[in-house]
Amino acid sequence: MAELVLKRLTAQDGREIYDMLQEIPAEEQGFQMSAHGMRYDEYQAWLAAQERNAAQTGLVDGWKVPQTMYWLYADGEPVGVVKLRHFLTDALRDAGGHIGYAIRPTARGRGYGTAICRLALREAFALGIESVLITVQSDNEASKAVCRRNGGHEAPERLGHCYFWFTEDGR
Repeated sequence: MAELVLKRLTAQDGREIYDMLQEIPAEEQGFQMSAHGMRYDEYQAWLAAQERNAAQTGLVDGWKVPQTMYWLYADGEPVGVVKLRHFLTDALRDAGGHIGYAIRPTARGRGYGTAICRLALREAFALGIESVLITVQSDNEASKAVCRRNGGHEAPERLGHCYFWFTEDGR
């Protein structure tokens, strides 16, 4: 198995992250990647904005929650991105949850989804989030399997989404 490391986004992240983000679709299975399609100079400004967002404590612009982004590296190469939202709004309880992640298409099918979810859950618990929600589109069998492998407790499906709850003690 590859050596896996989760690294927090910084404004200094360079070309290897940019290239990965261009490979991840702008929208796929509910995951939004706003950096997809940006020029490199736009990406650099986007990184700085994401770093500032992670330091916020309340709602940003009246609706956005603070979130911290991380990159999953496998043997020194970036293979995935995860967004960890610090708290939820009603809209995020319906779709979005605390954690959203994507694996670059060229790295899929190697267990990185399960790994990035597990590592993001650790970060969520370290932030003090006691009950972590991941929402998955009902037709996304791969992400549902990732949540189950990580011990998620499935709540009833609604609004075209499955809801998985995680606690540090697994209850």
